[in-house]
Amino acid sequence: MDSEDTLALLRLLAAGGRSEPRRRLLDNHGSATAALAAGRTAWRAAGLDAAQQGALCARSGGDDVTRWRRWLEAAPGHRVIGLHQPDYPSLLARLGNAPLAIWVLGDPDLLWHPSVAVVGSRAASAGGLRNAFDFARAFAVSGLAVTSGMAAGIDTAAHEGALAAPAGRTVAVLGTAIDRPYPQRNTGLYDRIAATGTVVSEVPPGMAYSSGSFPSRNRILMGLSLGVVVVEAALRSGAAITARLAGEAGREVFAIPGSIHNPKARGCHRLIRDGAGLVETPAEVVQALATVATSLGDDLRGRLAAPIEVSGTADGVAGTAGLPAGSDHQRLWHALGHDPTGMDDLVSRTGLTAAELGSMLLLMELEGRVAVEHGRYSRTSQ
Repeated sequence: MDSEDTLALLRLLAAGGRSEPRRRLLDNHGSATAALAAGRTAWRAAGLDAAQQGALCARSGGDDVTRWRRWLEAAPGHRVIGLHQPDYPSLLARLGNAPLAIWVLGDPDLLWHPSVAVVGSRAASAGGLRNAFDFARAFAVSGLAVTSGMAAGIDTAAHEGALAAPAGRTVAVLGTAIDRPYPQRNTGLYDRIAATGTVVSEVPPGMAYSSGSFPSRNRILMGLSLGVVVVEAALRSGAAITARLAGEAGREVFAIPGSIHNPKARGCHRLIRDGAGLVETPAEVVQALATVATSLGDDLRGRLAAPIEVSGTADGVAGTAGLPAGSDHQRLWHALGHDPTGMDDLVSRTGLTAAELGSMLLLMELEGRVAVEHGRYSRTSQ
């Protein structure tokens, strides 16, 4: 944690108060460093109140900044990403109320990977838990990451399902501080996700949380995802809030129908009546999200600075043309064959990580170069 811009971002976060003026200040100046250097006149013009301006004048930023720096320096996997920094997830950044910054534990690149949110009741039925696990595992096998809130019930089952898949990816979005797993009985799950996936929160380390933090985190949950699948939900529930926010943000919303005698299915039935897609299999969701994943793929190409252009060979079938010579994409292409190959073998052949391979394989799949079935990959062209 030695970036000047990161330190400036911490001071902006520590200033507290309304987020909108600070977001406007960043819009006006392009970076946290420039925003702080702009001075009181610019701060006032952006709408910062006297307390916020006074906080920005303090050179150290106070005890909060000291504590946050200590957390960031504690391990390589500890990060904070500001809204105006290039690593901020593009899907989340499109929200009008995106957080000024997100705190990340684990692999930040996973936040750019196409994902589907799986949400539902904390007091789920046995059938609901099974559905959440099975759907999440199938999503992970198909190459999607699974995003959920690490709460009891459906959230926990969804994370476990994703982790059960070979090289399965999952993202946990907390309503608590980034360093405080909730509920505490999920501490082991928190550690596993941090080691192999990503944990995210907008609440800085060491900070207290309130009941309002949990509904607020739902916008991050759906903001990181291409779509939301509601497994079980009461009429008034956090899952229903997430689905409503997703619909308002233009995300795909799906619901699994249940028994008319199960009160936890009523929220799903209401969502279906209101226009959510009724789904009975994971494949229906994967197929529906394939088109919207293209948009994220375009953003990811820019971030990787390694565009994949589809160029036909003499017989009109896409080949290796357009893959940067000597690039990781070329290395992956040569590691692939026409026989299905598992992720572990691709990691061994290329020396790349599963997360790096997953992003490239998804782009190749969208371009029609690669086919995936049961978590194994093969070429579709010569």
